[in-house]
Amino acid sequence: MEKILIEIIGWAGSFAVVLAYLLVSYQKIHSNSFFYQILNLFGSICLIINTFYNHAFPSMTVNIIWAFIAIAVLIKPLFQNKS
Repeated sequence: MEKILIEIIGWAGSFAVVLAYLLVSYQKIHSNSFFYQILNLFGSICLIINTFYNHAFPSMTVNIIWAFIAIAVLIKPLFQNKS
């Protein structure tokens, strides 16, 4: 049962990342939009879980970086000067 759950999490992550890419590629959302970054963050977290479980460490590393990029973009407005 654990393996099935991990696979579902992995597929959900893959779907989220591809959906984000599709929407930004067709200009339905902007690359700096909250929704795009949340899709990427959710997708990368799911893929981190899946790749860690499957010992796919190179892919896990890419997704950790991907998650940090999404987090950085999401928190950037908190640190901007609003003069």
